Amino acid sequence: MGRRPKWGRQVDGVLLLNKPAGISANDALQKAKRLFFANRAGHTGALDPLATGVLPVCFGEATKFSQYLLDADKRYRSTFCFGMTTETGDADGNVIATTDASGITESQVRKAMEAFRGTISQVPSMYSALKHNGQPLYKLARQGIEVEREAREVNIYSYELLNFISSADSPDKLPRAEVEVHCSKGTYVRSLAEDLGKALGVGAFVEKLHRSAAGPYHEDDAVTLDELTAERGEDRAEVLDHHLLPADSPASALPKLILADDTGYYLRQGQPVMDLQVYRLGDEGDMVRLFLESGEFLGVGEITDDGRVAPRRLVK
Repeated sequence: MGRRPKWGRQVDGVLLLNKPAGISANDALQKAKRLFFANRAGHTGALDPLATGVLPVCFGEATKFSQYLLDADKRYRSTFCFGMTTETGDADGNVIATTDASGITESQVRKAMEAFRGTISQVPSMYSALKHNGQPLYKLARQGIEVEREAREVNIYSYELLNFISSADSPDKLPRAEVEVHCSKGTYVRSLAEDLGKALGVGAFVEKLHRSAAGPYHEDDAVTLDELTAERGEDRAEVLDHHLLPADSPASALPKLILADDTGYYLRQGQPVMDLQVYRLGDEGDMVRLFLESGEFLGVGEITDDGRVAPRRLVK
């Protein structure tokens, strides 16, 4: 019995997608994968259906370097609504408590936000994608199961109030804060909203959430699914390939090491190689991007204690 042919074509690179509201990150990934007729793809850093914005989609060989995006800083703009608490911490959840928040002022919000800058501890939401005994927490939460979660340290590099809408100026009489956050990996904006609401004594949830940047990628360079669909039309998927960023772009923060062809040959055989540039690029344990003189990307290597570079993740 013959092997079943693999669906799709080999596509290598990163698509910077501007995810729309109303669909999951995985739904957006699958739509992009079909548009590009790609046989392998993965997204980096989930966005809830409520959220919009930067969702890097890695195709083919780029998936080998997606961890660098998972570990990257993120930037968000969000609207927090005060006076209500929801099951999920966002507008998609059922309301579980209401409190009169009409007295909340802009100065009170600004003052309370100060405690959430720098290194802080967060307890992940039960509606996060973190896993407990192999099960995502949100799946357990939907079954009515709650498990104890350990607080985790995250870094809030900046947390600014862009606009405050008082209850008097709000159609539903609920005050709102529009904020901008620059944070480390693992930060939950819904937890920021809930904790700010607790600090003010009125509860809060995320009404809107937009990711404006992820690592080296910015929303200005992102493309929507509608734009991709319109551009492709009835044409072959190859017409979209110009949107792809290089497979090494997730690791673009790493130093670049250019190897001679013969050195690159031995590296591809899995052998550590010597190059005089290594000493100026980093120290033992540091990672570098590896290229041939022709510009061909080889993968990522680690500097060893004797000044060589050992292959860690190579492209085919």
